[in-house]
Amino acid sequence: MAYSIKKAKEIYDSVVDIGIAETSQKYGISAESVKRAVRELKLKQNMPSPIEQCVLNGGKKVLCVGDLHCPFDLDGYLDFIIDVYQKHVCDTVVFIGDVIDNHYSSYHESDPDGLGGREELECAIERLAPYYKAFPDAYVTIGNHDRIIMRKSMSSSVPRRWIKSYAEVLETPGWIFTDEVSIDKVMYIHGEVGNARIKSINEMCSVVQGHRHTEIFTHWTFGRNRSVFGCQVGCGIDFESYAMGYAKRGKKPAIGCAVILDGTTCINEVMPL
Repeated sequence: MAYSIKKAKEIYDSVVDIGIAETSQKYGISAESVKRAVRELKLKQNMPSPIEQCVLNGGKKVLCVGDLHCPFDLDGYLDFIIDVYQKHVCDTVVFIGDVIDNHYSSYHESDPDGLGGREELECAIERLAPYYKAFPDAYVTIGNHDRIIMRKSMSSSVPRRWIKSYAEVLETPGWIFTDEVSIDKVMYIHGEVGNARIKSINEMCSVVQGHRHTEIFTHWTFGRNRSVFGCQVGCGIDFESYAMGYAKRGKKPAIGCAVILDGTTCINEVMPL
């Protein structure tokens, strides 16, 4: 089935926004059909492909870092995750996305008294630098806040050639930014719709995700022939910052991270406050 440019662009935008699996559910089409629509659009309009996946195997000990939303990350969170990394003798690091906030350019209301675009980005890079120094080789699953500027450039029909990569902008050349990481058959994604429990059941594979700031848990589902887990990582945000003003009447954030050993053991670590 060939898609019109308009329909293919609609599917493409959805993939950029919520990922392949959720787009497949949203439009009632297979994941392969979603990928085909993206390929067709790329060929017709020379659009960049948002579909990326990194696959690693070999019994990894993974530290999964929660949403940071720099420059609005919590003081002390970096020291906490370094301690967790050393405690479990980890050898791989995944930042689960939303490493920056982009509050000034949010699709929701922004604080008019907050930082401007240049100031917020410079502060975000400055706050992110110690994380990069501590973990110079890491994977980052791209979050909805990370991709705000990319989405707006696409909405304005700006060719990809004009746009710098995430690693270039954030001065983190050793980090690999991707939609999804698979390590020892565990799926690492930022997450958009639903939590990790639902995602693991839908995909019938173990899933680690962020996005939901108020939850930390690991939920196991047991089938006839195998078992899978869904892990919500938690986050490292500063709840008192103005950028989190939208959540002031809601639950407080769950500050933490996770460690996944050999793809079979998941440990939630909660930061003492």
